[in-house]
Amino acid sequence: MGVLRNMAEVQARRRQERGRARIDQILAAAATSFDELGYEGTTTNAIAARAGMSPGSLYQFFANKDDIARAMAERYADELAHLDSVAVVPEGEDLGAAVRAALEPIVAFNLQHPGFKALFARTDMPAAMRDAVAPVHQRMEARVAALVSALIPGLDGAGVSTTTTVVLHMVRGLMPAITAAASDGSRATLARELERSLTAYLQAVAAEVPAR
Repeated sequence: MGVLRNMAEVQARRRQERGRARIDQILAAAATSFDELGYEGTTTNAIAARAGMSPGSLYQFFANKDDIARAMAERYADELAHLDSVAVVPEGEDLGAAVRAALEPIVAFNLQHPGFKALFARTDMPAAMRDAVAPVHQRMEARVAALVSALIPGLDGAGVSTTTTVVLHMVRGLMPAITAAASDGSRATLARELERSLTAYLQAVAAEVPAR
């Protein structure tokens, strides 16, 4: 009985590993498809074909495209949680340097995850898609809010919320151009322009906070 139980456990683990590998295949294929075709232009059939499986096999793991997007967003949110974030900014820290330190890993993350901008860097998101990608948006919002609070400690809750919204839209607006840049030099130039814009905006906000 013990041998049979051990064999059953080994087989179950192997099935789980195969299932995880198939899910990884599907999510990688979806990321590429979303990047190349856009969210609306991507179909589950296209994702299945790119993943090297039949649509029926894909449906064993995901019910539809929104379900795939939700799984991608949850994975992105988990990975974003491991990025270094600015929780406390030492007194006298240069704001521009702090913005650069926070922005660089976000640019790198977008470059490493081609499907990310299809789920994050757009302002005309359909309602169904907003629900699917809520985890990654919540993670990004929390990350930026923490940065704003650290850089402008006198800013009240409403101010943090407004400033966070503006910063997120600025990043969303330019990030697609940064990731699509034809050369490393062009990408670096655009990243510096985003950094400069964010720094100038945050400095203007900080200047309006009443001194304590």
